[in-house]
Amino acid sequence: MIRRASSIRTTSRLLASAPPRAALARSYATPSQEVDPQLEGYPQLPFIQRGTLPARGWDDMLERRNFGEPIHEQEELLSMWGPDVPVVEPRVAARHFLIAVTGFIAFGFTVKYALTQDPPVIRREYPYNGLIKELGGLEENKLG
Repeated sequence: MIRRASSIRTTSRLLASAPPRAALARSYATPSQEVDPQLEGYPQLPFIQRGTLPARGWDDMLERRNFGEPIHEQEELLSMWGPDVPVVEPRVAARHFLIAVTGFIAFGFTVKYALTQDPPVIRREYPYNGLIKELGGLEENKLG
């Protein structure tokens, strides 16, 4: 019993001294704020895409920036001409696409099998296995 209590205390001390799991996960997910040595004093600007900013209130409304404002080091990605920010998450967009494709396929099968009528005639039947001998055909080529 004493041994068990001491092991519980040791385990609880280890858990108390260890950093919380969420804090560790957050530290890896958060980009480091270290100064980039290649920038040589150039300001480190926030990574904000220009397409998410309001459209009015800029000196250059097309690029959504003010004159004299420093440009981000990755301006080609963040400018208005860079890749668009997806409005819908890719997983949700894929789900919507699959629902639409399934709907079109279901509609096609419904039209083909449920809404089309059988032809109003009976298929012609020939005697003697479809007149194979009379029409010069071979037994191997018969349709039946």
